[in-house]
Amino acid sequence: MSNVINGVLTAIVTPFTTEGAVNIQALKQQVQRQLRAGNGIFCGGTNGEFFVLNEAEKVAIARACVEEVAGRAPVVAHIGEVSTRETIRLGQQIEKLGVDAVSVITPWFVPLKQEELICHYTAIADALKVPVFLYNIPARTGNTIEPQTARELAQHPNIIGVKDSAGSYESLKDFLDAVRDIRDFDVLNGPDSLIHQGFIDGCSACISGLANVAPDEINAIWTRFKEGDIRASQQAQENVTGLRTDLYKVAFSPAAVKKALQLMGYEVGNSRYAVNFTPAQCEQIKQTIAKYIS
Repeated sequence: MSNVINGVLTAIVTPFTTEGAVNIQALKQQVQRQLRAGNGIFCGGTNGEFFVLNEAEKVAIARACVEEVAGRAPVVAHIGEVSTRETIRLGQQIEKLGVDAVSVITPWFVPLKQEELICHYTAIADALKVPVFLYNIPARTGNTIEPQTARELAQHPNIIGVKDSAGSYESLKDFLDAVRDIRDFDVLNGPDSLIHQGFIDGCSACISGLANVAPDEINAIWTRFKEGDIRASQQAQENVTGLRTDLYKVAFSPAAVKKALQLMGYEVGNSRYAVNFTPAQCEQIKQTIAKYIS
């Protein structure tokens, strides 16, 4: 494993103004919160609502994150689109900004064979200079990257890892087992419930949506693990798992994460997709925050 990008990367939210435009100033404030906690940045992903952003907005968000981080932590930008052509087009713009790597979700809506995914990712990695992470999140896309497919794609010199957000320990372990003997290819953990176990089993980093809400609490899992205090890392994970369970009882990510940030006093705006919170749900989120975040 290369471990070039390690620790916690926050799947940063995309703040919007009251008019619904991307709020770059608020984004930079959220990036600073994460840097203070010791976290890197993963921008333009699921929690960043990439699915409702246009190309210019995605580029502007990546640029703002790179500028604000200023080399103090890793920045990975998501660039996945439905078509290979559009993914390459976006990637070629974003790689010029100075990101450390890009992440590419599988195409969605259209069911693809594994050979087609291999062709898709190979073409993207061939076209870009910046290192590429595969991004597996089948519940949202309908397409699964199989561990053996990741192993085959790991032979490409510009494909450096896979982010697994399938949601199960079995999936994460299968990826780790499939590529354990391959140097310079990392597995990044997606589910916030598996951060500690992922580090135990060999993940180099986690991509955390909940770190938007609890940057220090998420970072503690990594920091304590790195220090060799496995029990304290496990305890930090148990706290985060409780937060995740209770918050996602109210609504799914990214809407629940963004609403929690609003209720904590951060001007991140509403999600662009159709979502509504009742006063009772807002109170439930407030109680969850008070319970789990110091």
